[in-house]
Amino acid sequence: MTSPASRREFLAASASAVALATAPAVHAAGDDTLRIGLIGCGGRGTGAADQALRADKKVKLVAMGDAFEDRLNESLTGLRKIPEIADKIAVAPDHCFTGFDAYKHVIAASDVVLLCTPPHFRPLHLKAAVDAGKHVFAEKPCAVDAPGVRSVLASCAAAKAKGVAVVSGLCLRFDAGFRETVRRIHDGAIGDVVMLEANDYRSGRWAKPRQPGWTDMHYQMRNWYNFTWLSGDFNVEQHVHFLDTCAWVMKDEYPVRAIGMGGREVLTGPEYGNIYDHFSVVYEYASGARLVSNCRQQKGCDNDLSAHALGSKGRASLSERRGGCAIKGATNWGYDGSGNAMYQAEHDELFASIRAGTPINNGEYMAKSTLLAIMGRMAAYTGRRVTWQQAMKSVEDLSPPKYDWDVKLPDPHPAVPGVTKFV
Repeated sequence: MTSPASRREFLAASASAVALATAPAVHAAGDDTLRIGLIGCGGRGTGAADQALRADKKVKLVAMGDAFEDRLNESLTGLRKIPEIADKIAVAPDHCFTGFDAYKHVIAASDVVLLCTPPHFRPLHLKAAVDAGKHVFAEKPCAVDAPGVRSVLASCAAAKAKGVAVVSGLCLRFDAGFRETVRRIHDGAIGDVVMLEANDYRSGRWAKPRQPGWTDMHYQMRNWYNFTWLSGDFNVEQHVHFLDTCAWVMKDEYPVRAIGMGGREVLTGPEYGNIYDHFSVVYEYASGARLVSNCRQQKGCDNDLSAHALGSKGRASLSERRGGCAIKGATNWGYDGSGNAMYQAEHDELFASIRAGTPINNGEYMAKSTLLAIMGRMAAYTGRRVTWQQAMKSVEDLSPPKYDWDVKLPDPHPAVPGVTKFV
C-alpha cells in the first residue's frame, strides 16, 4: 500500500512517480505486439480486457491492478477460461499489483491502459497514463466532481499533443443504430431540435453491507457505487450514457443552466450509502431548447433506458431495444441494419487507430458529458439553479482526506436540498 497522501499530492507526484518515457509507446521494443494493462478488475474491467484482447491479433494482457487482491484473482481466473483469448494472457505473478499505487506499476508495464476503476480515480490514472505516453481506454464517467473534469480535459489536451489515443467508454456512440439515427438528425430529418428526453429507469441496484473488521475505506471501496465520492451518484455513473446521447444529438453543444430535484425514497438503508435513488432535472440551452432528464433506481419498478428528440419537423427515438432507433417526420424511418457489439466496437476502433497512426481522442465530449451529469446532481443536491459556468468552475472536491485503508472518513450523510450548499 502507498503511504497516505491526498489526491492533490497524488496528482502532483504522478508524473515523477511513474518512471517512464514521455513519448507515445506504440509497442514493446523490437516487437509489434501491444502490451495491455488493466487497472480495475471488476466486472466492467474484466469485460474491457476481454474486448481489448479480441480487438487486435498481436496484443497481450501483461499487467493487472486493483485495490483488492481477490478481485484481481477472480478477474484473471475468469479471463484465462475464455478460449478465444486464453493464449493472449501473459500476466506473471509479479505483474499483479494491488493497493492504491497499483496503477503506477500497470502503466509502467503497458502500451495500452484500460482504466476501469470506480470513477473517482479516473482523473488521477488518466493523467499518469498520458504523462507516460500510453494509449488509454477510459470507462465512463471520467470524474465525479468539477476539479476532476478539469483535470481530464487537461490530460486529453496533452494526449492530443503527444499523439496518444483516449477512447471513452460512452459506448452508445459506437452503436450502429444510434450512429445512423444521429446522422439523420444532424442531416435535418426532424428539423431543429427543441426538446430532448433522457430516461434511465432501473429496478434497483446492488449494495454490499458492511462486514466486521472492515475499515471505513475498505467498506466504501467495496461498496463504491453507493458513495458519491466514488461513483458520482448513479445519475453520473449510469445515466451519463443517455445524457451523452442527448449531447451528441445537439452536436456536442451543452446547456447553459439546470434546475432539478431528487432524493432517497426506497433505497434508504445504510448499505445504500449516501446517494439518491431518483433524479429529475431540466436543462436549458441557449436556443431555448430543453432537455428533460429522469432517472430512477427502485426495486420492483419498470425499466426504460432511452433518449428522445422532438424537432420542428418530426421526432426521433434512440434505445437499444429492437426497433428502438426510429424517426417519425416527413419520411418515417426505422433502423433495420445489422446490429453491432458496441462494447467491442470501442476497442476495435481504438486499436485500429493506434495501428494506423491516427489515434482517436474522445476527451472533450467524454469530460463535458460527465460534467453534464455532475451539473444535474449539483442542482438536485442543492435545490438551486446551476449554470454551466458555475458547474465547470466549482471547487467542490469529493476526495477523501487520505488514500489509506485506516483513514477515518466523514459520515456519509445524503445531501439535503435547500440545505446543502453549492461550492
